[in-house]
Amino acid sequence: MLVGVPKEIKNREYRVGFTPGSVRELIVNGHDVIVQHNAGFEIGFTNEMYVNVGAKVIDTAAEIFAAADMIVKVKEPQPVECEMLRPGQILYTYLHLAPDAAQTQALIKSGCVAIAYETVTDDFGGLPLLAPMSEVAGRMSIQAGAHALEMSQGGRGMLLGGVPGVAPANVTVLGGGVVGTNAARMAVGMGANVTILDRSIRRMAQLDDIFKGAVKTIYSTQDSVEEYVIGSDLTIGAVLIPGAAAPKLVTREMISRMKRGSVLVDVAIDQGGCFETSKATTHEDPTYIVDDVVHYCVANMPGGVARTSTLALNNATGRHAVALANKGWKQALTDDKHLLEGLNVCEGNITYEAVAIDQKLAYVPALEAIGA
Repeated sequence: MLVGVPKEIKNREYRVGFTPGSVRELIVNGHDVIVQHNAGFEIGFTNEMYVNVGAKVIDTAAEIFAAADMIVKVKEPQPVECEMLRPGQILYTYLHLAPDAAQTQALIKSGCVAIAYETVTDDFGGLPLLAPMSEVAGRMSIQAGAHALEMSQGGRGMLLGGVPGVAPANVTVLGGGVVGTNAARMAVGMGANVTILDRSIRRMAQLDDIFKGAVKTIYSTQDSVEEYVIGSDLTIGAVLIPGAAAPKLVTREMISRMKRGSVLVDVAIDQGGCFETSKATTHEDPTYIVDDVVHYCVANMPGGVARTSTLALNNATGRHAVALANKGWKQALTDDKHLLEGLNVCEGNITYEAVAIDQKLAYVPALEAIGA
């Protein structure tokens, strides 16, 4: 199979779909790889490094999309990239389709086979291709929030951990999954007063054991969300419904009652966001203010630490890419029920039910779509 790795074009997105090491794995398995010129240059993966493992460097994305049987990316295809996709071509990347009707329609029109990292599952009920970026985003959310609390950023002028004789900031984390756990870990490490809200009693018990009492766990209800968000200096939105739009847990009315200069970081923004006032921002212009509350809603947070993120992502995505190349997409999806969960759009059909429900589109089960 001919596998193509184009350069990412989203604002300040320096991650790359494949490292030279991942390319080498495909080539050892008998496949050919073409990589766009300087696709990984900004994070230390030079053209020479790709050539040395057997890849061919190509000047333009158009050439890669035109030739490759499978396109491997990081972020969702931008409109110009969607126009270059063709029927039967595999697209293997993050998609986050539920809140993005325009992208969904473009992928349907292309006839491609779109496999989303974020909905691939595992034997433990997890999302192993989403988890690495959730870990990064969770940890970054506290860095970003701590910075946003500074006066120069419009914040309350608080140091997250306080100092002797001065109370630390109150940090509320909505959701105790991978993002929330990593956010809490960083916030605790910086000395903040941390509360995690979640709806799973079992998960709260796990968190209590993990943090040994260093965080407070609260059952998530409308009342508790309102109480803790309004009382917080920094709130992290870390909720996830796999493949579906994020629920709007925090209303505009709640935000209007928050303390002046408090901060919201919406890690769920890729799925539409969990704050009613959320709108996607970029690393170039990451924050805005609503009702005197600073909002940080960067839609590709891990892109800010692109080298770490790329290496972590490749650890998770590489083996499935090899399977797709070795077997072809139909056989690979038929053989692996977890990879099959990643199929979101297949030759004009929506094959992920949550996306179909959120966008009120016809749903075709994945196995039916691939003719298995």
